[in-house]
Amino acid sequence: MKSMQKGFTLIELMIVVAIIAILAAIAIPAYQNYLIRSQVSEGASLMGGAKTASLEFYSNHGYWPNANSSAGLATDTSITGKYVSKVDVANTGIITATFSDTGPQAANKVLNGEVLSFSPVSNGGGTFAWSCTNAATTINQKYLPSSCRK
Repeated sequence: MKSMQKGFTLIELMIVVAIIAILAAIAIPAYQNYLIRSQVSEGASLMGGAKTASLEFYSNHGYWPNANSSAGLATDTSITGKYVSKVDVANTGIITATFSDTGPQAANKVLNGEVLSFSPVSNGGGTFAWSCTNAATTINQKYLPSSCRK
C-alpha cells in the first residue's frame, strides 16, 4: 500500500514564500507613500487656522498680515504637530508649514526640512481660494494633497 503524504513539500513552501515576497515588494512602497502623504496632510490641516485668520485680517485691513502676531496667531514655532515644526504667515498672504527634520517626531526623511506653502488667489468679487502650487512649496508633487496636484 502507498502511504499518504502528510504536510507540505519543500517546493510548496518555497512557492508560498515567493508569493509573500512579491506581495511585500508591492505593499511596502505603497504604504510608505501613504505615510508620507498623511504627514503632509497634517501640515495642511495645521495651516487651516492660519488661513482663516489671514483672510479675516485681509477683510478688515485690505492687506495681508506680515507675521503670525499680526494675524492674531501664536508664534510660528508654537503652531506645531507631530511632524510639523512650525506654521508661518508671510506679508504676501503666503502661509508655510515646515516639516520637522530633528528629534523623535521627525517627519519621514523625504519630508525633512521641506515646506508646504499655500498662497491666496483672488476669485474676483473679494473672494479667495488657496493655492499650494507656488515656488515656496518644496515637497515632491506626488506627496501633495489631491487639490494641489496638477
